[in-house]
Amino acid sequence: MKSFLIYGSYGYTGNLIVEQAVKQGMKPILAGRDENQLRAQAEKFGLEYRAFSIEDSSALDSALLEVDAVLHCAGPFVLTFQQMAEACLRTKRHYVDISGEIEGFEALALMDEEAKRAGIMFLPGGGFDVAPSDCLSAYVASKVENATHLELYIKSIGSGVSRGTARSGIENMQRQGRIRRDGKIISVPNVWDSKMIDFGRGASRVVSVGWGDVSTAYYSTGIPNITTYMGFPNSMVNGMKAMRYLGALLYSRAARDFLKWMIGKTLPSGPSQEQNKSGFSLLIAEVRSPKPPDFGQNSTAQSGDFAVQEICVRAKLKTPEAYYLTSLTSVEIMKRILDGHYKTGFQTPSKAYGADFILEFEGVERENV
Repeated sequence: MKSFLIYGSYGYTGNLIVEQAVKQGMKPILAGRDENQLRAQAEKFGLEYRAFSIEDSSALDSALLEVDAVLHCAGPFVLTFQQMAEACLRTKRHYVDISGEIEGFEALALMDEEAKRAGIMFLPGGGFDVAPSDCLSAYVASKVENATHLELYIKSIGSGVSRGTARSGIENMQRQGRIRRDGKIISVPNVWDSKMIDFGRGASRVVSVGWGDVSTAYYSTGIPNITTYMGFPNSMVNGMKAMRYLGALLYSRAARDFLKWMIGKTLPSGPSQEQNKSGFSLLIAEVRSPKPPDFGQNSTAQSGDFAVQEICVRAKLKTPEAYYLTSLTSVEIMKRILDGHYKTGFQTPSKAYGADFILEFEGVERENV
């Protein structure tokens, strides 16, 4: 029977994924560094486990050779994706992760040919980062020819932040914001731009962030200019602005390790079970393309006589709470891989499974706006 490995299974999101996989009759092998946590989790779900550090390449290869694919859930991914991806190339096993980190996406995209030669798929961003936004962006882009700009707006309601997400944020805080311009990813200050966006409940402020789609949406749509925005409480926005000036003081390894230790002491593991059930996210994707003037067959006007018009298409997506949705999408991707439904090389969710992939999950609604 085909199976897969979940590395980092006992983290907040990993545990949600294990619950979802077992609910669907799957029997993944659990893995991670902490044997005590793995043993307790394995006993609870009646599953096998393997305890090893991701730095132990021999143990990692041995575990991967027992399965057909890995679902990598151990962040911060900037510190772990390389080891796992290289092991997957060595053992010819499919790689999926739930990261939203641009560095990993870009590095894995550069490994496309290696993955194709190994006959495996590299699909990072199999969770809320970036499956729903990638599918929405691909859907809107399909409505516009020669699109030049994509803007993505995201707002979560009634959810929270897991310790793992917070630790990843600490690990990546020195990278500032990112946008894509003329096909290239460039750095901009934190909270570089802000807008008022109506998600259907009145206008609310969103600020620019280096969301994973700055990387992945380019591969999914070919659009060269991409900016992503997210809604945050005012206190968090002020903190992000302060990082422009204080961030340099916190970039040392000792400072980041201390902040991550503090997160473990002060933050809950993640949203509550009630938040998983009642929370939801709203996403809007907007694609623009210049529209040349229509002079008519007998017109003597010149193009310089008219201002360039734009075609603008928007669509909105409503999804279940982000961490719960991650468990749904990532497990479904693993099911498809084990059924032989995959594309070799570097993929995004929409490239592998289509823009309508996200509509297959209960509670997801899409509408043109």
